Amino acid sequence: MQAVLAPERSAPPGRPSLAWRPVLLIAAVFTALHAIASAFGGYWLDEAYMLAIGRYHLDFGYVDQPPMAPLLAGALEWLAPGVQLLPRVVMTLISATGVLLAGMLAREFGGDRRAQLLTALAFATGTWTALTAHWLTPYAMEVPLWMVLTWLLVRWLRLDAEDRADDRLLLAMGAVIGVTMQTKFQIALLCAALLGCVLVFGPRRLLRRPMFWAGVGIALIIAAPTLIWQAAHGWPQLAMGQVVTEETPSLSNGRRGMAVGGIVSAGVLGVPLLLCGIGRMLFGKDMRPYRFIAAAFLVQYVFYVVTSGRPYYLIGMYGVLVAAGAVGLQRRREAKTAHSSRNWSWVRWPVGVAAVLTAGGMVWLSTVAMGDPAKPLDRTITEYTAAEYRALPAGVRERTALVTGSYVPAAMLDAHSAESGLPLARSAHRGYGFFGPPGPQADNILLVGKEVDEWRPLFAQTRLVRGGDIPVWLLTGREQPWPQVWEQVRSLA
Repeated sequence: MQAVLAPERSAPPGRPSLAWRPVLLIAAVFTALHAIASAFGGYWLDEAYMLAIGRYHLDFGYVDQPPMAPLLAGALEWLAPGVQLLPRVVMTLISATGVLLAGMLAREFGGDRRAQLLTALAFATGTWTALTAHWLTPYAMEVPLWMVLTWLLVRWLRLDAEDRADDRLLLAMGAVIGVTMQTKFQIALLCAALLGCVLVFGPRRLLRRPMFWAGVGIALIIAAPTLIWQAAHGWPQLAMGQVVTEETPSLSNGRRGMAVGGIVSAGVLGVPLLLCGIGRMLFGKDMRPYRFIAAAFLVQYVFYVVTSGRPYYLIGMYGVLVAAGAVGLQRRREAKTAHSSRNWSWVRWPVGVAAVLTAGGMVWLSTVAMGDPAKPLDRTITEYTAAEYRALPAGVRERTALVTGSYVPAAMLDAHSAESGLPLARSAHRGYGFFGPPGPQADNILLVGKEVDEWRPLFAQTRLVRGGDIPVWLLTGREQPWPQVWEQVRSLA
């Protein structure tokens, strides 16, 4: 794979060399900024979730995502237990490859040094990327994977147009799709949209290459473990689609949030380049072989707006579209039209500065997303839950399970279980519901969260032991066997 991804040392005539120094400089600054931010704040809720299930619940699949991110989180936790900085720095390095890939995409389109630099800077200053690039989460991991896939596709198309098609790239595409399927399932819709748009716009010869179908086979083989897990458990990921739709109005303002956020997440510099790239891919004569890529983006965009998807679902396609936009500006500059860079050159620095400052603000926001960096929410919840658990009489404590109403505090408690001395948390919510109920010896539960009403009828007594935004309750005298209790309270919503 590395041999496939490594750019050539010297470009053939007519194709610019990769602008190594400026692109790597942007990648270095990006890495340094996110590495510094990684040292501050507590676990973001999805970080804690990946760590908790990667540490204690490794499996071939989960209700709400494939296993790749939990597997990586668990492996890094095994290497350095309790070191929050390590997974964040590793994730930062993974995200930083997107800066290099952005420059490489611009180069494939014929972009010169300035176009490559512009594309790399636009990727690095994207608002969603700036917020999440150092969090070890599935949605951060999938972005560079989508960019690798689009780079391989664009490179194959360019070489094919030059009668030098390298079908080994199609095999590599299959491997990347398989790995991405083990990271996040949105890649399936991307592939469906690309395939459909190839049938409509061409080049259909892509589908006649034997290596293309061999790549499909490779993708299915790599993705098989999580697909088999989903099939064995009744495809819960499909049910999660409805849950996402129901949550979106409160989390990202529903369809309107997706319609706006699906574009503006590209950042101050990325938005105009993204829109320019879409237009150029659809209508530019020299971009005709790549027209289906922009069409596939629009198909997915409309689908996610209609279904109230999350605004970050299409971040991985920004790179190829922004690269096309940057090269489009290069062509205008070279042609010295009335709208050339000579007339608009004064805009470059203000836009660039605004993009960098906005991205810096998003990086800062990531350090305070879970409260005061000095005492973040995950540590606060762990401290007062541990205090209430230790305050229980010994005879009661040994028969009391730790349960949370939502999977979020369960993940936060499990992320700190080694240092807090708390037992593993249980929750009937989301993926935690599939990890099973407490053991039969637990007749009581210490419930963390506001969701006490669904549990109250299943126990003889309920007592509030700590108030606040996230209260703690003691429920004693379980009245039914745990399997029956669990079926009544387990929920994805």
